[in-house]
Amino acid sequence: MRIALFTETFLPKVDGIVTRLRHTIEHLQRNGDQVLVIAPEGGLTEYKGAKVYGVPGVPLPLYPELKLALPPIGTKNVLEKFQPDLIHVVNPAFLGISGIYYAKNLNIPLIASYHTHLPQYLQHYGLGALEGLLWELLKTAHNQAQLNLCTSTAMVEALESRGIERVDLWQRGVDTEMFQPQLKSAQMRSRLSEGNPESPLLLYVGRVSAEKQIDQIKPVLEAIPEARLAIVGNGPQREALEAHFAGTNTYFVGYLQGLELAAAYASADAFIFPSRTETLGLVLLEAMAAGCPVVAANSGGIPDIVTDGVNGYLFEPDDPQGAITATQRLLSAKAEREQLRENARLEAERWGWAAATRQLQTYYRGIVEAQSLPFVA
Repeated sequence: MRIALFTETFLPKVDGIVTRLRHTIEHLQRNGDQVLVIAPEGGLTEYKGAKVYGVPGVPLPLYPELKLALPPIGTKNVLEKFQPDLIHVVNPAFLGISGIYYAKNLNIPLIASYHTHLPQYLQHYGLGALEGLLWELLKTAHNQAQLNLCTSTAMVEALESRGIERVDLWQRGVDTEMFQPQLKSAQMRSRLSEGNPESPLLLYVGRVSAEKQIDQIKPVLEAIPEARLAIVGNGPQREALEAHFAGTNTYFVGYLQGLELAAAYASADAFIFPSRTETLGLVLLEAMAAGCPVVAANSGGIPDIVTDGVNGYLFEPDDPQGAITATQRLLSAKAEREQLRENARLEAERWGWAAATRQLQTYYRGIVEAQSLPFVA
């Protein structure tokens, strides 16, 4: 099968969406499919055997890591040369809308997938009044597709409640070979704790931005003054958060990748994640695969991953003491924490990328075969 993948974000950007796309492309190509990636240009022309067609773009003012990229005229020629059996648009916005247009214009089956809960993001950028309008635009775009995929049951329900049709679940996936408990490292723990490896070590990994609500971790540090926090990642709110956490035991690490990131997860005592806007929360699965128990908000797609008291702890987002109580509980009982680590790893082992990609291929084949059936009046 030949798949044209339109995505608003791709390498060299690093985030959960790009991670999912990387593994998906790799497994599709390995299974004999051919993929054409149409994405904002980032210097790549090929990835794991898939051609990458880069489109010029300009950074968005409120979200500079994303680019406003509209395909040049030659995109149609690129598609016609590739002859895709199916077009898959990821988080349709600018490039995605053009993917929808080409699918309709060239009569190619269309799938869309929803990975970023953009309507909730608006509240964190002072644009909450536009939420209803954004949902209407998303509904118009997604309802052009024969199938819309989400990465958690909560997001399936959210899209259906807003009038988006033909919605189904694209199961989660995680690299259980890369992220392992055995990568726990005294050297990494000392690095993340700035030379205080005996202190309780809390970890956050992800984009450093307003919608992740990282600022809400500060009361946890104030309630547990002996704890230390390592924030792995970068983003537009880093400078403001450095000022916010001034005077606390907080270390802004910057980006980590590969085995360094895996060792960071495995070496921490708890992964703390206050975000309410997660459609899935891939970093949670990565932490769990590394045997790191999580403390996370009971919101979005997170309850699909975290079972309270079994492989981590959930807290209610509107409870100001919730994250504090959950973190104190996790840190206070060593035997219970070790059981949480084991259970977290067992949960992650259920969700490899190969199985998630096989499920996606089944969706692809179903849509292509349905469009090829003769119309019966």
